[in-house]
Amino acid sequence: MKKRTWEPLGTLEAAVMNVVWTHSPVTAREVCDRMTGREERAYTTIMTTMDRLHRKGLLEREKDGLAWRYTPALSQPEFEKALADGLAADILQSHGETALAAFVDAAADVDESLLDRLAQLIAARRRGRR
Repeated sequence: MKKRTWEPLGTLEAAVMNVVWTHSPVTAREVCDRMTGREERAYTTIMTTMDRLHRKGLLEREKDGLAWRYTPALSQPEFEKALADGLAADILQSHGETALAAFVDAAADVDESLLDRLAQLIAARRRGRR
């Protein structure tokens, strides 16, 4: 079975998902009430965004009186992992070994210990295939 791929979230979608991940289950009104400052938006905008996130498969919902009560379909770490998996696969498919070498170089530039962690992950993956 093919893994589902996810697109990166827009700014408002990410803000809404952060509220849902932190406070679920929530209604659109509750999300709207928790968004302040730069993230503050009209209730109808939040409601539309949450409906769109539901149609994308990121939110599940069930009726609660006249409103929908939303929960995340994936935890935040699960979503971030799935997003990273998709992005990595796209880059590797497009650029192959060049992308792999660039990834190793970038890991070393960020933190040399990431190379050790990468070696551990490779070894664990190989053990899992046997």
